[in-house]
Amino acid sequence: MPIAQFAEDGLFEPRKIAAVLRTSSEEVAMTVGLGKDAVQRRARIRSDKTQRRLRELVEVLNKVQPRFGSDLMAYAWFRSEPLAGFDGRTAMTLVQDGKAQQVLDYIDALDAGVYA
Repeated sequence: MPIAQFAEDGLFEPRKIAAVLRTSSEEVAMTVGLGKDAVQRRARIRSDKTQRRLRELVEVLNKVQPRFGSDLMAYAWFRSEPLAGFDGRTAMTLVQDGKAQQVLDYIDALDAGVYA
């Protein structure tokens, strides 16, 4: 999942992310904890919060995609797989709560052979 394929004019573009994940921009927004305005209005797409959340989604998916073999399977994992050590919360709920770094650290720990 090359990051450049999600960008336009140096910004993450929700519709491009949605196209790869075979979903809608609105679902991408909901997945990262944003309202649909965040992906419909140009000024909101450019906001720091929207760009940060979209970047976090892409970072997590890029990190797990090789493990699952496809972008769609990585996205399904992101949305639905409870993570050990996080009270059954998913990567999606952690990112929505601003804890993307904890998800990335968790994946790194798994990759290093540390099990939660």
